[in-house]
Amino acid sequence: MEKPPKKLLEQVRDQIRLKHYSYRTEDTYTQWIRRYILFHNKRHPKEMGVPEIEAFLSHLAVEGKVAASTQNQALSAILFLYQQVLNQELDGRVNALRAKRPEYLPTVLTPEEVNSVLLQMSGVHRLIVQILYGSGLRQAECLELRIKDLDFQQSQIIVRSGKGGKDRLTPMPKKLIEPLQDHLRIVKRTHQQDLERGYGQIPLPFALAKKYPKAQRDWIWQYVFPAIGIKKDDRHEFPYRHTLHPSGIQKSLNQAPRLANVTKHISCYTFRHSFATHLLENGYDIRTIQELLRHKDVKTTMIYTHVLNRGGRGVICPPFDIAS
Repeated sequence: MEKPPKKLLEQVRDQIRLKHYSYRTEDTYTQWIRRYILFHNKRHPKEMGVPEIEAFLSHLAVEGKVAASTQNQALSAILFLYQQVLNQELDGRVNALRAKRPEYLPTVLTPEEVNSVLLQMSGVHRLIVQILYGSGLRQAECLELRIKDLDFQQSQIIVRSGKGGKDRLTPMPKKLIEPLQDHLRIVKRTHQQDLERGYGQIPLPFALAKKYPKAQRDWIWQYVFPAIGIKKDDRHEFPYRHTLHPSGIQKSLNQAPRLANVTKHISCYTFRHSFATHLLENGYDIRTIQELLRHKDVKTTMIYTHVLNRGGRGVICPPFDIAS
């Protein structure tokens, strides 16, 4: 008996996994494709084309008032659907009303503000934020670190398959070596308990699980920041400890600035911005910082020079009398 053909979103997931895209990309793309289909009253994408794509994107910009990056994300998902899943050429170029791309400067903390925020945090969340600031990692890069990626001898962290699928080296602050080693001792005890209970497997990138079937239980492949519980997902046949969920970190970062009396909106990315800006302040050249952050274009890194030159930090105000 022949198997029924897969549903469209299942085909999308298969193609995304074939290309080794991240789970977050898979989830995001399928959501946008679902919204695109629902917007057009569940018409099949094969029956639609450029006019329908333009109508959907224009709706996002005008009615949804989404950011330019969000609109581009939706367009990328829809183009993936047509090009990689349906193998259907679009008749013409997509010319929708585009959301205006804002020109903004990143939020940067002073070293004193960083310390005051960290003092209001504790445990694993504090250690993660210390790595974000001390090594300039993105949140996802930090949470996906494995034991083998920490080089204590060389005081460096190896970021595997970062944004754009590129590896890079970044420094590990020496003050974090002992806290990290203490943390890993706890993680290792948990891993040993998982092995005794018949768990302890973890997904490996690409086809390494087939090449090294026993490596899935090896200590060096475990996540540095594993989740509290074990669960199964639809990508793998076995339950395992996923990485720590990012929502808990952001919740801590919503509370810590208020307790520290820091009146800035802070996210995990704020500490990466602060890492780059403080390196510039300390005299490091822009190309070195570009390599540490793994920016494709130095123009992206140049935004931190604008942060240094803004306001009272780069301009001397004209003298004037203040009425007493």
